[in-house]
Amino acid sequence: MRKTDYKVALIVPVYNEHETVETFVQTVNEKLEKELEHIEIVFIDDGSKDNTVELITKMQETDNKISLIKLSRNFGKEAAMSAALDLVTADAIVPIDVDLQDPPELVLDFIRIWRDEGIDNVYGVREDRSKDTNTKRVSSEGFYYVFNSLSSKVKIPSNVGDFRLIDRKIIDILKTLKERNRFMKALYAWPGFSSKGVGYSRPERVAGTTKWNYWKLWNFALDGIFAFSSLPLRVWSYIGCGIGFISFIYMMWNLIKTMIFGNPTAGYTTLICVILFLGAFQLISIGVLGEYIGRLSQEVKGRPVYVAQSITGPLSHDIKQGLSQSVVGIAYNENSKEASAKVEEVVEAPKKTTARKTTKTTKV
Repeated sequence: MRKTDYKVALIVPVYNEHETVETFVQTVNEKLEKELEHIEIVFIDDGSKDNTVELITKMQETDNKISLIKLSRNFGKEAAMSAALDLVTADAIVPIDVDLQDPPELVLDFIRIWRDEGIDNVYGVREDRSKDTNTKRVSSEGFYYVFNSLSSKVKIPSNVGDFRLIDRKIIDILKTLKERNRFMKALYAWPGFSSKGVGYSRPERVAGTTKWNYWKLWNFALDGIFAFSSLPLRVWSYIGCGIGFISFIYMMWNLIKTMIFGNPTAGYTTLICVILFLGAFQLISIGVLGEYIGRLSQEVKGRPVYVAQSITGPLSHDIKQGLSQSVVGIAYNENSKEASAKVEEVVEAPKKTTARKTTKTTKV
């Protein structure tokens, strides 16, 4: 059993979502009316260029459960989720899409299972994806199959996204992870703990258009595979051994054939085919190495995954005042007296220096 005065934060990354934010808040207030006293909404603006931030700020004037984490630029959805994990202080969080493809009413089931059954990770399972295109469904199922086949230690349930409830103990563990290339779907599963799926039908977007195209999804899939499996590296050792064995057999065959029948000049086509075949394998293997080396370079640099420019709403009162740094990010809470005092010190310092110089000049 959980404590009775628990808080559950809805984590909502947004990027140019001015068409959906107001509808989202209205729907949450309607569908989660029974749990509103335990609910808070935390928007993470990922560098929106429209009036998304202005709309959220306006809603904050009339709804005291809305907070906003504004990132300094577009860092990507995974970075926005990492910022929420670091900064939100609730007992549990629920990552949810603002386009309402993740039905808010399902959060009631998440909370009930988490509160009454003690499950630490309650995730939504997309049982009906008829609203998605055939290409999207096939590519998604293919990714889950490939990922789970390549990853030996971390498995992702099929048709499960970010939409889930995560207990504070898992959040605290995720906050200690230092990796910069973050694939959150697998990171949620990595700590373990008890988990349970809840099925639902995935509806269409309520408004607007998706910010994900197939190229972004492809690169996103590569990030997940390379972050949680070294098999793409090892497989080239097996391929090399296989090609070496075939080459040895072919070499012995040609040697015996030459000793018996002589060495005619024929074989140009075979030679070119073999060279092109091996060259293609070498280039692919170098490309795989490049993917890992590129990600290693990012990890070694250790640059922050996100930079939070400002934090407003109730959440700003729960976070360390001024500039704070987590394992993977930097946040600035500008609604602080300490931060203002530091700024004033920086501003006043040159004036004091100038005053000293003026005094010395007057004495001379």
